[in-house]
Amino acid sequence: MDSSSIALQGLQQADLQLNTAAAKIASRGATSPDGATLDVVDLSAEMVALMSAQSAFEVNLATLKTVNEMQKSLLDLKA
Repeated sequence: MDSSSIALQGLQQADLQLNTAAAKIASRGATSPDGATLDVVDLSAEMVALMSAQSAFEVNLATLKTVNEMQKSLLDLKA
């Protein structure tokens, strides 16, 4: 497995984490069709999850940029 596929997998995991946290925040205080109030969400925990997802995006994008630069350098050396 090469570095770019690892970084892409990390981006997918960060996207899943972001979407999960966003869905939990969006459902906060919602009511079900029968009128019952749904579970209350711990906003501080979801904020930590959002910040963690953001950091994961940044790290994995930096990895992809580095892999790209390394591949360009390798091609320059071979040319």
